[in-house]
Amino acid sequence: MRRFLRPGHDPVRERLKRDLFQFNKTVEHGFPHQPSALGYSPFLHLMAIGTRSGAIKLYGAPGVEFMGLHEENNTVMQIHFIPGQCQLVTLLDDNSLHLWSLKQHSGASELREEHRFTLKGPPGSPPSATQITAVLPHSSREVLYLGTESGNIFVVELPSFRVLEDRTITSEAVLQRVPEDYCNRRSCELVEALREHPKNPDQILIGYSRGLIVLWDLQNNKVTHHFLSSQQLENLYWQRDGSKFISCHYDGSYTQWPVSSENRQPEPLENRVPYGPFPCKAISKIYWQTTKNGLPYIIFQGGMPRASYGDRHSISVVHGSQQTAFDFTSRVIDFFIIFSSEPTAEFDDPSAMVVLAEEELVVIDLKSAGWPAVHPPYLASLHCSAITCSHHVSNIPLKLWERIISAGSKQNVHYSNMPWPIDGGTSIAPDPPQRDLLLTGHEDGTVRFWDASGVCLHLLYKLSTVRVFLTDADPNDNMNTLGEDEWPPLRKVGTFDPYSDDPRLGIQKIYLCKYSGYLAVAGTAGQVLVMELNDEDAEHVVDHAEADLLQDQEGYRWKGHEKLKTRDGPVRFEAGFQPFVLVQCQPPAVVTSLALHSEWKLVAFGTSHGFGLFDHQQKRLVFVKCTLHPSDQLALEGPLSRVKSLKKSLRQSFRRIRRSRVSSRKRRGGGGNASEVQEANAKFDQDTLQEMELAPVQRKIEARSAEDSFTGFVRTLYFADTFLRDSSRHCPSLWAGTNGGTVYAFCLRVPPAERRMDEPVRAEQAKEIQLMHRAPVVGILVLDGRSTPLPEPLEVAHDLSKSPDMQGSHQLLVVSEEQFKVFTLPKVSSKLKLKLTALEGCRVRKVTVANFGSCKTDDYSENDLAVLTNLGDIQIISLPFLKLQIRYPCIRKEDVSGIASCVFTKYGQGFYLISPSEFERFSLSTKWLVEPRCVVDTPEVSSNNHVHRSGMENAAR
Repeated sequence: MRRFLRPGHDPVRERLKRDLFQFNKTVEHGFPHQPSALGYSPFLHLMAIGTRSGAIKLYGAPGVEFMGLHEENNTVMQIHFIPGQCQLVTLLDDNSLHLWSLKQHSGASELREEHRFTLKGPPGSPPSATQITAVLPHSSREVLYLGTESGNIFVVELPSFRVLEDRTITSEAVLQRVPEDYCNRRSCELVEALREHPKNPDQILIGYSRGLIVLWDLQNNKVTHHFLSSQQLENLYWQRDGSKFISCHYDGSYTQWPVSSENRQPEPLENRVPYGPFPCKAISKIYWQTTKNGLPYIIFQGGMPRASYGDRHSISVVHGSQQTAFDFTSRVIDFFIIFSSEPTAEFDDPSAMVVLAEEELVVIDLKSAGWPAVHPPYLASLHCSAITCSHHVSNIPLKLWERIISAGSKQNVHYSNMPWPIDGGTSIAPDPPQRDLLLTGHEDGTVRFWDASGVCLHLLYKLSTVRVFLTDADPNDNMNTLGEDEWPPLRKVGTFDPYSDDPRLGIQKIYLCKYSGYLAVAGTAGQVLVMELNDEDAEHVVDHAEADLLQDQEGYRWKGHEKLKTRDGPVRFEAGFQPFVLVQCQPPAVVTSLALHSEWKLVAFGTSHGFGLFDHQQKRLVFVKCTLHPSDQLALEGPLSRVKSLKKSLRQSFRRIRRSRVSSRKRRGGGGNASEVQEANAKFDQDTLQEMELAPVQRKIEARSAEDSFTGFVRTLYFADTFLRDSSRHCPSLWAGTNGGTVYAFCLRVPPAERRMDEPVRAEQAKEIQLMHRAPVVGILVLDGRSTPLPEPLEVAHDLSKSPDMQGSHQLLVVSEEQFKVFTLPKVSSKLKLKLTALEGCRVRKVTVANFGSCKTDDYSENDLAVLTNLGDIQIISLPFLKLQIRYPCIRKEDVSGIASCVFTKYGQGFYLISPSEFERFSLSTKWLVEPRCVVDTPEVSSNNHVHRSGMENAAR
């Protein structure tokens, strides 16, 4: 019974655990999933984005971020900042209004929801009577004007959201001053737009969908001017001096209207269909911006000819004879123009256009010639091509960092040099303690290098592997080239491109050595590329080698995709990481594991068929090992035929169950009557059901059959300099773990540096360990004589780690999906194990060694295992005694893709995808915490309406 007793409580260790471990979700990197609304405050220089899931995110200068979430999780339809205040109002699709404020709390500011409100009509009125279609926050900061589907405009008080019924503007009151023939022809319909007069806050412009526009006097409650349009109205925009306004319409036209005291029913000054005369799409939003040189900027969304360009998502900019229709690859949600917001300024002088598309944020510099795009410091479109894998590298040396940035800057020459125009607030977060890289592999064969040191995930450099291969698309094709006379003058902008030329190009594994600058990437069609960093453009031949993992075994036939065809002759590569050798696995299956040892100049790779070792200095294959079991026929089928195989195996399983039940009933029914048989069957079904229900909690580690499919699938590869043959001599070794619970160990003989090019690297299998329960091996680790994990290649040579202890005995840690097991080396005898499946049937999905430092003292740190399970829990397990330290719920267990995408860092942080376009960043460490901290200049309005400014600090999480 001793093993069931609870271990004693150690107060010292508990206190130390509090100093070492703490779970926080700190910041979301990337582009919001399914954005639905956009807002901007010229006063605060802050931008707000709302999403379909009810999230609202505020952004300013790099590092200034806030986030809020509506309890209802409804779609955010509109966002409006209160003029001169640090407040904003959101409208959701359930017709509710929400007031948000940035308020100080415990010495920090946070985005907090203050009030919520739903406009209600009189009893018995239809929902359309109060369905809000337009919102106008008045410059007085005291009221909101709410236009509705019924044509009525309600006035609500701020911040209480109290309806001021005596100030309601009814459609009947508006129609009293409109000509009778117009009133008889049509009703007002819904309110499409509300705009305050830029010079007179007592007047608002009201636009109705049928085309009627009126200027309403708030003081006298009457119409002063009315404007009659024959086309359905989409939007309105005042010119800066208030003498004119622009209306845009459903037929793709816009109209300029004068506003004068003499004429109460003026005729339009100008009516244009920019892309006529053919039928055009609606212009849904328009800006008319004045400039010092007299030529205005006319900027509008839509208006393209329906027949030829009806599927385009465009925004056109017209400035004199210059005209460009910016063509976006995803639907435009909204846009705004950044211009001079000083009340005393005579002209708008626009500087930038900010466009929120469905899949990315694009900013256009309107000051520079050619209107180039601005490189965004945040809100990166991570999923411009779907993310297929991730790799994190901590503490990058300065020299490598500068070389990567230099390579990236050469790629960004077409971007504008304009400073980021959304610059509200100031980040006061401490400088990152080190330089970190997050590398993402993508479906189109690219690898993107992100600066993951701080709050903003910033793109440094993009690597493409496409040039090595022959594909349908020519890499020299330029999508933006236009003929001189082409009309409309479309120009493709943005980076989002979800279409891959060939799915076989997809990157599946990445390994970067930060000390040597070597990079290995592996892909979907069995391609393994080894690269080195070059600061200049170069043209060279990429050497090819083939690794036959089946080793000519008979009876196996690959049914999947073919390998990628390679280019013959020299290939030109731009500065950055340039491939010098390609290893092609045969069959060309997905590469499932990858390891690089830059000191020994070796790269190891594994697929569902086996693994191999390649000497990238001599460019020679060292060995291959086939891990296929005779029953692994499924491993020989490509991803396209796997669905059929899955259906077939399910069908066969159900048939086996049915046959076993029928045969058991026959056996039981041989000597008994029908009632006994039915009773036995009922008991059998009940017992089976109970067993199924109890399985997740009481599940034991059960030995799996060797005939299970994919047993040869290589899950992990690991290089180690350790004792493999005897306890007196250590040697280089390669370890491989498979899906069937087998661990292979190979002794390697690497020639010394002076004879490295003359003598071949030799390998010999030394060990083969078969785990009894045959669970997939997800991690292998060797601990030195001090029970410390072995250092990375070249880490000791760069004086960044102590030399490993080669005097004491080494230990081997094998992590399977179901247990952790420590073996002694070189005998490989079991020493210690921890069963994970005793805890609610969870299985290991990701495991890594992380260093945790104490927040109380710099003198103490320890290495532990960070483990992610299939339940979405993160567990920290001590080394070398395998004691569970703490457990945190992190990811929903239903979020399979989030669990699969998780990557840990070396210092107790992590990233996982919460959507195709967003990484959630979390921290397990009390010492390493990356989160926004910022100061926002917030106005405080006193009783006499004078505006004061005060600093507020943000520690948003």
